[in-house]
Amino acid sequence: MTENGIRAARTVPARTRWRDRTVAAALLVTVWMLLWGVFSWANLISGLLVAAVVLTVFPLPPVTFAGRPRAVGLLRLGWRFLTDLVAASAELAVLAFRFGHQPRSAIIRVPLRVPSDLVLTLTGEAVSLVPGSLIVDTDQASTTLYIHVIGVPDRAAVERFRRQVYETEARIVRAIGSDAEIHMLKRPVSAVEE
Repeated sequence: MTENGIRAARTVPARTRWRDRTVAAALLVTVWMLLWGVFSWANLISGLLVAAVVLTVFPLPPVTFAGRPRAVGLLRLGWRFLTDLVAASAELAVLAFRFGHQPRSAIIRVPLRVPSDLVLTLTGEAVSLVPGSLIVDTDQASTTLYIHVIGVPDRAAVERFRRQVYETEARIVRAIGSDAEIHMLKRPVSAVEE
């Protein structure tokens, strides 16, 4: 564990750690029950035991959630994600059926403005779920994403994609971030990329 991770683990209150563990255990038990496909007391008890073992043997790193869910931000995030999904699928289909055309791809470095593991993870997931882009690496210390993108013919397309990632980060932070994280979005992108 890094020094920052140790410091973060020390600063997370016990109440928050128990809440996070309870949520993780509930999710693991739910997945366990869904895998079995039958609700029974035996499956519930065995799911609780499996969750306890998993959380003890493979402890989750402390990821603090300092923000609060905002309904309007969540709706904007969901709507834009669905439109991006449809548009990217259509663009990828067009690329696939252009015979004789070799699409260019690139690996794009995008340092995020908000230094949060949660924002890094959610932004990476949102970007990877849209067809045509895939996270190939992350740098947790600098909260940087390295993204493989298909169909980027020139430098302008690279910059357009980078702006889209920053917009995704902003939508995520405005949906679930703290006031301090929202304030960090005002930092100019050029200051982050240096």
